[in-house]
Amino acid sequence: MTRSVAQAIHSLLGDAPGVGVVAHDGSTAGDLTGTVMRLRTPRALSYIAGHPGQLGFARAYLQGDLSIDGMDEACPYDELRLMEGFTVRMPPLRELPELVQAVRRSGVSLAPPPLPDLETPGELRKLAHGIRHGRRRDAEAVQHHYDVSNRFYELLLGPSMTYTCAVYPRPDASLEEAQEEKYELVCRKLGLQPGMRLLDVGCGWGGMVRHAVRHHGVSALGVTLSRAQATWAQERIAAEGLTGAEVRHADYRDVTERGFDAVSSIGLTEHIGVRRYGAYFTFLRDRLRDGGRLLNHCITWRSPDHVPMRRTDFIARYVFPDGELASSGRIVTEMERVGLEVHHHENLRQHYARTCAAWSENLSRHWEECVAETGLPTARVWGLYLAGSRYNFERNAIQLHQVLATRTSVEGEAGYPLRPTFA
Repeated sequence: MTRSVAQAIHSLLGDAPGVGVVAHDGSTAGDLTGTVMRLRTPRALSYIAGHPGQLGFARAYLQGDLSIDGMDEACPYDELRLMEGFTVRMPPLRELPELVQAVRRSGVSLAPPPLPDLETPGELRKLAHGIRHGRRRDAEAVQHHYDVSNRFYELLLGPSMTYTCAVYPRPDASLEEAQEEKYELVCRKLGLQPGMRLLDVGCGWGGMVRHAVRHHGVSALGVTLSRAQATWAQERIAAEGLTGAEVRHADYRDVTERGFDAVSSIGLTEHIGVRRYGAYFTFLRDRLRDGGRLLNHCITWRSPDHVPMRRTDFIARYVFPDGELASSGRIVTEMERVGLEVHHHENLRQHYARTCAAWSENLSRHWEECVAETGLPTARVWGLYLAGSRYNFERNAIQLHQVLATRTSVEGEAGYPLRPTFA
């Protein structure tokens, strides 16, 4: 018996219990008393049939052709938990003809690539050219994600303007307290003292630079590929009258200064590319003096056997073009391979789940203003992304590791105490 449109779509969800599907042609499938997904137009089916996985469902939702009854667009966390983080199965070959027939009965063709009104015109075409993780393409990828709007990020991130994992000193700490604690933890791990020189690569809006200068009396240089971030940071540094704080709009590879006492890399490694880790850590090592410390903070896979992100995944397509993750073991191995000595390794996964939840709350609280600032499709992207990230950190699908290392001298002097002083 030929399946209806709704039955075909429900099968892609693994015939999930507690989930119902209502298609545009009136057909239904699954549990209509549970969470109900509605295909509102034939185009929704076209998107899903064209990419019967994460991307197809996401495209239909982002364009308004698919909806879920009662879902909070700013924080679809409950729905993603029910549907296992929007992970849908690819249909086996024997089911593909039924899906194609359903599309034909609807009188539509397979959907073209994502529409220009959803993504920056030409953005994906640009990223398809050039050397992967080359300077130009890296700049375009970073600008896609970070140059959305400084006002949007102010609403999303709060006063700290910090878009990396916070560290919660206690369960009831606020997001601002937790971000302050994160910066302070990094400063303590790096052993910052007055008069030292710090390099912060991928500095974002300058939070680490400003904290280190203000609270530890160092001089600090931050670099970011995002012009919007650099402009915001420069204005804030001037407004706060911070002497010794500098943020440049530049590729980290353009930093010529050497002899830094410490280097912090907070949330940049995800953009580097796994195959370039060796060159990356070599560059950071060469910026340090003997006995200087490096703190690398990044999202990681929980297992070295994890399948890398695919270009057709939702996050790779809409959030982090060219983003790549590796296991924490790979990070440690690559650091050691270039001669850095690893002293401390910490997993902050649970803290990132809390951080994503706090960002989701901010997005929900300021939803109408965020939509006005970026447009509804982009706001929906962020709602899905943050809710899905929170869920995946909670269930240990992804992790967040800080790895602390030194440029130990040839005589074996590491400049590191017998016991850590930051615990």
